Order: sequence, then C-alpha cells, then structure tokens
Amino acid sequence: MENKNEFAFGRKNYLFMIVGLVVLAIGFIIMTLDAEPYGEGFMGITLGPIILVIGFIIEFFAIMVKDRKKA
Repeated sequence: MENKNEFAFGRKNYLFMIVGLVVLAIGFIIMTLDAEPYGEGFMGITLGPIILVIGFIIEFFAIMVKDRKKA
C-alpha cells in the first residue's frame, strides 16, 4: 500500500520551481522597467522576454527532473 503523505515531487523539484518562479518574476519586472513608451525599448522587447524564456525552461526542467530519493 502506498504512503498517502508523499508529495508528487521531491525537494530538488520544489527548489527548482521556486528558482524558476523568481526568474519569471524578475523577467516581468525587467519588462516593466523599460523607459521607452509602451515598453518598446531593449529591456521590454529583448531582455525581459529572454529572461522569461529562461524562467520557463527552468520550470520545465523542475517538472521533468527525477529526484534520486523518489526513484
């Protein structure tokens, strides 16, 4: 019988998820800090979205990585 108090992911997964969420938040904040109107400068169109993509990659990795303790 399975232990019902077990989480779906391990500690490593949750740490990566938190890091990914922080990176996503930083990406959105960078996009709002652009001085150009409507966020059409370098920070709003280039740097912010690149940081967001990195954050989503970290989140994908956090979901897909297998925790060694859970295996």
